[in-house]
Amino acid sequence: MVTLLAEAPVALAEVSAGTVDAAFRSLRHAALPDGLVAERLIDDRHQVLVGPQHPLAAATTVTAAELAAHPLWMPGLSDSEPVGYYEDLAATFGLSIDTAGPSFGVEDMVAEIAASPRLATLVGAGSHYLWPESLGLRRIPVVDPCPVYPLSLVWRRANAHPVLADFLGHLRARYRAGSADEVWVPAWAG
Repeated sequence: MVTLLAEAPVALAEVSAGTVDAAFRSLRHAALPDGLVAERLIDDRHQVLVGPQHPLAAATTVTAAELAAHPLWMPGLSDSEPVGYYEDLAATFGLSIDTAGPSFGVEDMVAEIAASPRLATLVGAGSHYLWPESLGLRRIPVVDPCPVYPLSLVWRRANAHPVLADFLGHLRARYRAGSADEVWVPAWAG
């Protein structure tokens, strides 16, 4: 069973209690309770999503420094872990990230971005979104360095579930980004 546990303290308590076997967290300010272990296993590389009228629409890549000239729109972002990560990202690269306003869903957001010569947002390279081809949206990799959203898997040290070891092996082999020279993560992500 997969469940959504929005806040880190709740997720860590559920893993500690054995209610869930593991949880993905960014662990910005979360102290691990005794008996839990965490390993950073997924580095989701950022791409910038823009519409066809945006000044970056023809770019094949964009640097984090170049993004500083373009405001990023991420409406409805409220969970403390992602908000903290994006605050750190903005402070490091001088980005302007607007999280104000409600989120009416991905469909509404991509339609707004497609119609705007100014709006852009960050999406994970591993995130899958569907939109009509007629919107003309562009996903452009962020490079030199590529910011990544760092996710750790947290589990109980004493968890002997037979699938957990296989799951960890799969994640270790498939999802880590690149060397420290290629990617940027906040200092707290190690």
